[in-house]
Amino acid sequence: MPTFAIVLLVIIIILLAALIALYFVGKKAQKKKDEQDAQIAAASQSVTMLIIDKKKMKLKDAGLPAQVLEQTPKLLRRSKVPIVKAKVGPRVMTLISDGAIFDSIPVKKEVKATVSGLYITGIKGLRGPIEAPAKKKGFMAKLRDKANQ
Repeated sequence: MPTFAIVLLVIIIILLAALIALYFVGKKAQKKKDEQDAQIAAASQSVTMLIIDKKKMKLKDAGLPAQVLEQTPKLLRRSKVPIVKAKVGPRVMTLISDGAIFDSIPVKKEVKATVSGLYITGIKGLRGPIEAPAKKKGFMAKLRDKANQ
């Protein structure tokens, strides 16, 4: 057997083992995420709030309580997260938003939000529906528009 075939066979076996390992790790992570989502849903409550500002910023720059920073893994402390400053009742609070709804949160408007601790999981418009954000054009769409003009 030529050495090329042996090397190719070893590479295929290693890739197959890696795919099997990733399958089981992904399955375990999905179970863990489902449990966390159930806990968040159990602790959620509806709150009326006025959105002051929203940004994606690092956790340590966001002004969150020290306890939140201590509980966050060290590798994730430097990553940017969607932060929302909102007035809930008489207090101005800094909250973390779900990434899926961050773009649809309106600024300087009053909304009814589903909140679990410091985490915003859903929003509804208090006075009428929330406008969907305009979808950004992709690179190819921009090129087509220029070509048509």
